[in-house]
Amino acid sequence: MLQSVFNTLLELSPWFLLGMLVAGVLHVVLPRNFIKRQFHGSWGVVKAVALGVPLPLCSCGVIPAGLGLKRDGASNGASLGFLISTPQTGVDSILVSASFLGWPFALFKVLAAATTGLIGGWISDRIPEDEVVERNLADASDSKDSELSAIEDAPRGLRAMLSHSHSLLESIWRWLVFGILVSALIDTYLPVGTLNVFAELGSLGAGLAVLLISLPLYVCATASVPIAAAMVANGMPVGAALVFLMAGPATNVATIGAIYRGFGSRQLAVYLGVLIVGSIGFGVLFDFGVGPLNVSDHFHGQASPVWWSLASALLMAGLIARLAILDLTRFVRAHWFEKSSAEVEIAVGGMTCGECERKLEGALLKVEGVISAVVSRNPDLARVRGAVDRALIDQAIIAAGYRAVST
Repeated sequence: MLQSVFNTLLELSPWFLLGMLVAGVLHVVLPRNFIKRQFHGSWGVVKAVALGVPLPLCSCGVIPAGLGLKRDGASNGASLGFLISTPQTGVDSILVSASFLGWPFALFKVLAAATTGLIGGWISDRIPEDEVVERNLADASDSKDSELSAIEDAPRGLRAMLSHSHSLLESIWRWLVFGILVSALIDTYLPVGTLNVFAELGSLGAGLAVLLISLPLYVCATASVPIAAAMVANGMPVGAALVFLMAGPATNVATIGAIYRGFGSRQLAVYLGVLIVGSIGFGVLFDFGVGPLNVSDHFHGQASPVWWSLASALLMAGLIARLAILDLTRFVRAHWFEKSSAEVEIAVGGMTCGECERKLEGALLKVEGVISAVVSRNPDLARVRGAVDRALIDQAIIAAGYRAVST
């Protein structure tokens, strides 16, 4: 089991770290607020998809970004095309997919993500809006000006690049650990050939079976690649793995609910329909058009790691260990120390994703007298424990780029 975890780290780490670096470069090179400008008509869909495919955003991050496009005036097609294509790929996911499953598979997955995004966007622009759409965008609209100001004033340079790269790992490290462990469990304990039962269903049957599992499940595009590679090595058809890697990251209960509230039932039907038909169609096309891969040899192919692969694995393990220790420290401080201290609950405005939670928690913990700080979403609240003045807490929230809402 440990050997399998180590082998998976050797395969994943160099390409994931390179993907982090590319994401950081994109962050500092692209013009500020570029993602929220000029997305209208057929070419607007093309631009939204072209921008979304390399962005390393999973479901948790793509929801506020896609709804932000809609809120700022982008067409339904551009916004929905972005929401379909972005979580399926990303520079980190592309590189990791190539490492585990080969470049033909990785490039085919990019083609599938771009095509489904374009088709979904173009169909969406031709579907009329629901007469009554329940939109949950009030807080985001209220904070629009402050968010845009924060984006424009954000620093550039090497420090900003490295900070953004690290925040990518920080946002998904738990899913990476989950993916590595599940991959190692499959590789170690599942008898070879067990998943041949999927092959017996045929390409279409196997894809449909995997689709039923993938639709409600939350899996990160990058973290799910080792799981898919292990399943393919154990007998699952490669086309079914493609369905898993397309439908899993792009659909889950939270995403479905957010799209319904932000766009309405008709656009949600387009979103799900394109992903279901597209993932099954491209899975079957890969099996019959590109041909199966010898993933088993590829997956176990690094018997004697080169120095850069070993160094990347050690660096990756160190970064994950650091993040795990920080999270454990916050948990211990929040639940075991100073239980008798006063707790203040503050409504917060301007948060859009899980990264905002961690950023605000870190800012609050730096305030003198604060013993623990727990920030949550839906509702957006900060629970601060310690002997500290409320005004200082409000100042820390504002300094972090958010709003302390009076109650």
